[in-house]
Amino acid sequence: MKILITGSFGLLGRALSHVLESNHEIVKTGRIIPKGEKGIKLNIQDRLNVKQVVELIKPELIINLAALTDVDKCENNENLAREINIGGVINLCDHFRGKIIQISTDYVFDGKNGPYGENDQVSPISIYGQTKLDAEKIIMDSSSNNLVIRTNVLYDYLENTNASFLSWVVKSLENNQNINVVNDQVNNPTWTFSLADIIDILIDRNIGGIYHWGDADFVNRYDFALKISEKFSLDKSLINPITTDQLKQSAKRPLKSGLINDKLANLLCIIPPKIEECLDSIIKNRCI
Repeated sequence: MKILITGSFGLLGRALSHVLESNHEIVKTGRIIPKGEKGIKLNIQDRLNVKQVVELIKPELIINLAALTDVDKCENNENLAREINIGGVINLCDHFRGKIIQISTDYVFDGKNGPYGENDQVSPISIYGQTKLDAEKIIMDSSSNNLVIRTNVLYDYLENTNASFLSWVVKSLENNQNINVVNDQVNNPTWTFSLADIIDILIDRNIGGIYHWGDADFVNRYDFALKISEKFSLDKSLINPITTDQLKQSAKRPLKSGLINDKLANLLCIIPPKIEECLDSIIKNRCI
């Protein structure tokens, strides 16, 4: 199958391309193509650009990973957030008649009574969360065969970025830098390759609808950082617990959040991996 992936060069895009390329023809796209990478420039905000790329590639499936995910930037620039996270999805739906897989977030919930299942009431408390929820509705209104996957706290280790919480923690501790990490935000952090494997199966089975996927452990961000420090044999005394309020961020964060993925785990007969298993795999690959 020919699959066009938007936002191919981010954390999830790299993992997903790696997992899918053995059985599918993958076309990587991005607003910026990193040096040394191959791909097609695609800005989903640009209707004409979307139309031209779709007509050129003629994909059978689009996986949309392109989004403005900086939560505070979304809060401070609502127009830009809407142009990318909503307008970009509208452009894809308008110019492509095949199946679209949209990656969404636990930020569609308010974080008061998590973790959340697919049937729980959505109630975003940030511009980012609202734009992602609006995008979900556009995707599912376009076709019931489309697929929305909500996930949270995606991580992997990449040398050249701090976009991943894992990379930021490891690099900071390796440089003997003290870091402040919140201890009042609870999620189930998800390894990008765990989610990529699930998407691969969902493509194969042609499943549509709205589903949740997160890994097994529900932890606050501080405890997650401690697990990382232990697995990477780094100094955990450099990690300082703080509250979310102390960060004085522009956008509110869901505090008691995370995603219940029983629906998908039962459907696919898959047990989500634990943090320790994922970190072991990452460390093994890092050493190769």
